[in-house]
Amino acid sequence: MQSAKAHRMGTNNDGASMRLTTKSRYGTRLILDLAANAKTGPVPLSDVSKRQNISLKYLEQLTIKLKKAGLVKSQRGPFGGHMLAKAPNKITVGDIVRTLEESTAITDCAERDVQLCGVCNLAGDCLSRWVWIEASKAMFDRLDKITIGSLITKRKDLILEARNYSNHQSPQRKS
Repeated sequence: MQSAKAHRMGTNNDGASMRLTTKSRYGTRLILDLAANAKTGPVPLSDVSKRQNISLKYLEQLTIKLKKAGLVKSQRGPFGGHMLAKAPNKITVGDIVRTLEESTAITDCAERDVQLCGVCNLAGDCLSRWVWIEASKAMFDRLDKITIGSLITKRKDLILEARNYSNHQSPQRKS
């Protein structure tokens, strides 16, 4: 079982990184909230914080990165707040994850810039490294096809589908 500290740091007990952290999950919720609620003007982060039950300080940190990436823009003043910098159908979940995570690899050994990962005793000669590189690419291929606009449009169906998903069943194998 994973320790609370390891979970917060995004690592499991053997030191390998878990790449989708609260940054991606909460950042996606933030962007979805802005898409749903900024139709009449900028949305204060304090409102997002209350609706999403996410710390205001954490949302502020995420917003800085999302603004630098051109996904969110801000408006100052008494009616200020945040809104999407692009149309919801032009922002993908892949854009959000790439912006907020420090890597796009799902394991340390699948890092792009690492010729010899050094994580295990087979560094450089490990066939399974190819698997994790391919899995990372497949994950982003899928995340790049999921737009914020499509999530908002299909909201009810997708929430129902997620509720019906069972973690107790192993995924069906395609024949």
